[in-house]
Amino acid sequence: MPFAYYQNLNQRQKRTYDRSDAIAEVPLPGASALSIQVDAVAQALSRDDKAAVQRALQQLCDAMTAALHVPALRLKTLAARPSEDWGELQGLYEAGDDDNAAQITVWMRTAQRKQPVAFRTFLRTFLHELCHHLDFELFKLDDTFHTEGFFKRESHLFHQLVGEGDPQ
Repeated sequence: MPFAYYQNLNQRQKRTYDRSDAIAEVPLPGASALSIQVDAVAQALSRDDKAAVQRALQQLCDAMTAALHVPALRLKTLAARPSEDWGELQGLYEAGDDDNAAQITVWMRTAQRKQPVAFRTFLRTFLHELCHHLDFELFKLDDTFHTEGFFKRESHLFHQLVGEGDPQ
């Protein structure tokens, strides 16, 4: 069932939305072998070590994009989430162009208390932004929408990486 904003889309956007909604999984070759990178992200985050989080998350990102045969991404890890009256920004995907690679920015600390974000939340934020990249590069969609299929793909990637339990 489409989200409410579906009715405001034009016909081309509705076709893209429908295609996105129909894709529920992203099989990740070698997902179990990525547990070392996943654990490194968890450990760095628990130490509140921004440089180590950046390195570990970039390594995980590089391994995932290589396994999925999509263009690599630049990853930027920043400290506290930006917050205004509109809410908090947890992650941001910026599509690339001919001169620049696509980029994901994630924030590793909460906006209010400036504490490290819970690992599972942080990983899901990264995977959410990665799914925007996959919409363009893997699935060749014209746009990237928050469809039910999009959120299923995010969860599918998450469960391939950490299963039902936390890696710590």
